Amino acid sequence: MTGDVAVLGAGMHPWGKWGRSFVEYGTVAARAALADAGIGWQEVQSVVGADTVRGGYPGYVAGATFAQALGWQGARVTSVYAACASGAQAVNTARAQILSGMADVALVVGADAAPKGFFAPAGGDRPDDPDWLRFRVLGATNPAYFGLYARRRMALYGDTVEDFAQVKVKNAAAGALNPNARYRKAVTAEDVAASAVVADPLRLLDICATSDGAAALVLCSMEFARRHGAANPVRIRAVSTVTPTFPKAVLDLPDIATDSSVAVAPSPDSFRASIAGAAYEEAGIGPGDLSLAEVYDLSTALELEWYEDIGLCGTGEGAKLVQEGATALGGRIPVNASGGLASFGEAVPAQAIAQVCELTWQLRGTAGERQVPGARVGLTANQGLFGHGSSVIAVR
Repeated sequence: MTGDVAVLGAGMHPWGKWGRSFVEYGTVAARAALADAGIGWQEVQSVVGADTVRGGYPGYVAGATFAQALGWQGARVTSVYAACASGAQAVNTARAQILSGMADVALVVGADAAPKGFFAPAGGDRPDDPDWLRFRVLGATNPAYFGLYARRRMALYGDTVEDFAQVKVKNAAAGALNPNARYRKAVTAEDVAASAVVADPLRLLDICATSDGAAALVLCSMEFARRHGAANPVRIRAVSTVTPTFPKAVLDLPDIATDSSVAVAPSPDSFRASIAGAAYEEAGIGPGDLSLAEVYDLSTALELEWYEDIGLCGTGEGAKLVQEGATALGGRIPVNASGGLASFGEAVPAQAIAQVCELTWQLRGTAGERQVPGARVGLTANQGLFGHGSSVIAVR
């Protein structure tokens, strides 16, 4: 697939713990995106919803749920579930429909009302479900997994808890400038060190929360954008949704074992590196072309891993970028100028869409106090359970 699609509108519902339905959050974000695009709901020809699986029956038909909430008008609908990559797959579905000529204008919506505390498998006994097994058999909760990955970095590359803390400090400073963020307070390394240990070596402020929230995008063909008066819109140039290659010799949640590399050598690139690599290849650019990136900082240590996976530095060099201030606002390549999940928390179906919203505002030059000067190319990166890749490249 080749060709750009335009981002005509972007909208969000602020993130927090609001205690209301995910449908309400998504409807607010959708209407904000439509208003930003300057078009009416009747002009939307396709609605792609990123599913939440905790909201009961409506959560499994998110596309139609949002279409109904906005008012039935005959648009085609699609519902997508790919765990934390749901939003990127929803974007990709809308893009495919536009580039194939099935629709000129598509609305992409993701919203969630997350449970209190850290995520756990949905109810019921499912002994054939690897996500259920890693909780029930291993006791490997999400924070335990994050802690293991942090220990791995410390053992392999010499990262320290002080390096991890600086990631939180950086993201909190950016989040304090973002009106949609849940946590809008700067923190110090001392604050991180004083927070409770959750999964050694990670403390509470090293790990993202769970949140309610929503994000939405109006995507359209370049021809529709021109007719609508948007001569130079932000454009989505690539979307990567790749899966791992065999053998996958580094443990990734929720797997509880790795493929054997005895007979077949591992790929030179990790799964996460291949996600960004596929996006770069499709867009015809490289890491050196980026103005900024939004990555999936489930924990401070995992953000350092993403620096390496998206090619900002060599393996094991992520902490050096933070120490140099390269990934902070005002640095050489700001990462998580939005504040990241450290400032927002996880609203699973919405977060990959929210990343594209941030790129849109940055590339337009409308991000306010957190604006990256002269931003022209941005990349998002995250991954979902069960081998779902997620990366979007936007340009202007």
